[in-house]
Amino acid sequence: MRNLLIVLSGPSGVGKGTIVKELLKRGDYSLSVSCTTRPPREGEKDGEAYFFLTAREFEKKIAEGGFLEYSRHFGNYYGTLKDFVLEKLKSGDVILEIEVDGGLQVKSSHGDALLIMIAPPDVGALRTRLAGRGTENPQEIENRLKRAEYELSKSNLYDYVVVNDDLERAVSEIENIIKREKE
Repeated sequence: MRNLLIVLSGPSGVGKGTIVKELLKRGDYSLSVSCTTRPPREGEKDGEAYFFLTAREFEKKIAEGGFLEYSRHFGNYYGTLKDFVLEKLKSGDVILEIEVDGGLQVKSSHGDALLIMIAPPDVGALRTRLAGRGTENPQEIENRLKRAEYELSKSNLYDYVVVNDDLERAVSEIENIIKREKE
């Protein structure tokens, strides 16, 4: 069986992180740690949640071709280190939890990457989840909802779309997709 590069994308607040945590508990996956220039949120540790870089450090890595994908949104850079992922892929399946444009960049350079879009049941549920996090002000929530509309418009470019209306069901569906793709 081949090792899969699994890309999970979806709007902020859709539950990607929770789904990834469940997948990691249940299966033998490696999680790629992305880089960002945004400041750490409470409880986030460098090298675990993200590799936190300065804008200058990030731009240097861009110039060196060090990213599998990268983007800039909400005023910060986000990206996936190429060498980090390729090394992990040698020994097993790797999950990338990244935004939509990054997922499409990965697919263009690694055509066999498996792209799964995580979608909310509806915009109201997404708004409630974002507000419940307590990490964004009302304007930031509106910006994220506008971004969500854009991201969901790209779902037809993904291999699969999984609606996260029930965590257990969504995780099981993703596990079944991965199993089918590995066969």
